[in-house]
Amino acid sequence: MGSVNGLPAHILLVHAIVVLLPLAALLLVLTAAWPAARRRLAAPNAILSVLVVVLVPVTTSSGEWLEHRVTGSELLHDHAELGETALWVALPVAVLALLIWWRQREETGTTGRRTYLAPASVTVTRVVAVLALVSALAAGYDTYLIGDSGAKAAWTGNFSATPR
Repeated sequence: MGSVNGLPAHILLVHAIVVLLPLAALLLVLTAAWPAARRRLAAPNAILSVLVVVLVPVTTSSGEWLEHRVTGSELLHDHAELGETALWVALPVAVLALLIWWRQREETGTTGRRTYLAPASVTVTRVVAVLALVSALAAGYDTYLIGDSGAKAAWTGNFSATPR
């Protein structure tokens, strides 16, 4: 995807990732650790997390398109390299969100049967909660690193510290 309404699509899409990936990560931790949140938010977060996984390659592809149309720099190269890591932090968030949603379905009886993922398994619940926390922290940190490097690539040397 190249441009939208005359603007590079990447600068529009990146805002969706910067907001939605940390939101999905936060909801992942909430649904993993808090049963009341799990009942209400497991399904919406599963959908959100899968949407983020779909948006990440679209965003990185638009970033590659833009990279070939701006003056290259070491900062831009670093940002492009970091951008490639976004999918690897979004995938665990989505997989765990789907797992939590599925476990919630089992708990409410909508599947009609209980399996080894049943919420009655305290050990599975604890392991999922720990994995959710680790995945959320990784997603948040990676989003920060990518965004920071992108801001530096876009703005370093492009503004004056003193007003005109």
